[in-house]
Amino acid sequence: MFFFTIRRLLASVLVLLVSSFLVFALCAASFDPLERYYTQNPRPPESFFNNLRETLGLNDNFFVRYWRWLSGAVTGDFGETINGTPVVDQLWPRLLVTGRMIIGAIVIAILLAIIVGVIGAVRQYKASDYTFTFIAYILIALPTFWFAALLKEYVAGGVNDLFGQQLLYTIGEETPGLSLYASGWELWSDRLGHLVLPTVSLAALSFAAWSRFQRAAMLDVLGSDYIRLARAKGLTYRRTVVKHGLRNALIPLTTVVALGIGTLFGGAVITETVFVWHGMGEYLISNGIRQEDINVVLGWLLVSAVFIVVFNLVADLLYAVLDPRIRLS
Repeated sequence: MFFFTIRRLLASVLVLLVSSFLVFALCAASFDPLERYYTQNPRPPESFFNNLRETLGLNDNFFVRYWRWLSGAVTGDFGETINGTPVVDQLWPRLLVTGRMIIGAIVIAILLAIIVGVIGAVRQYKASDYTFTFIAYILIALPTFWFAALLKEYVAGGVNDLFGQQLLYTIGEETPGLSLYASGWELWSDRLGHLVLPTVSLAALSFAAWSRFQRAAMLDVLGSDYIRLARAKGLTYRRTVVKHGLRNALIPLTTVVALGIGTLFGGAVITETVFVWHGMGEYLISNGIRQEDINVVLGWLLVSAVFIVVFNLVADLLYAVLDPRIRLS
């Protein structure tokens, strides 16, 4: 297991290096830091552009620029925005905001996918299986922004506590100004109320697809020879399914979840826009793409790549836990 982990770690580092190179190449080809000055009236003199190119290091060749950016990124320095503010100072707080939504969505989606997938496989072609299948296909077909808008319109206003106060909120990650005077449970309950709908919106669409994979994997396992052998030895059906069937059926789901992390980051951008969250999605759209700030876009893409690589590394290690034979491959 130790050598298996080391091999996967080295492979992950290599993948991350290749990803950083591709990210930098795409951004360098798509963004021009001087473009916003071209449309100014009056246009700055050519000497201004020459000095700015020298200051930003644009006169250096591509590989020198990439190495300079990578050296800083490894130490946590993603450069500065066009306004002179360090990117990491703005990116880290927004990552914490988006992170709690994505982590919550992953946990909810995985739990629901396992439960619904197993029920659908065990009760194949029963009423519950048809019901879950219908719901899953509906959720898969719904656009992310539209489903989020439906939750805002028809769910938020209908959930109140015993005193008639609203429990679910539709704008922001917390009530503006609350953190200035509130603390403890009052602050966290408010954040939880703001977190529910965006998390459900992000989790529901992922759960729908993942549950179909879990159902298919579970059906394949239930029809295998070792399951029939376990039943022939006298094990109960429930113990056979839970102890012998579910463990092997989780391997395909692990792959799908690891590959779906990138989709969740993309969905988070849309979800944050709908619910007006000040997270990484808003940072990418407002501060990066709209202002054509290459360092902001580079920082966002690299952080996303790190998360995707880390989750795939975790998935590789989970393979070895779920099926020890994989360690020998």
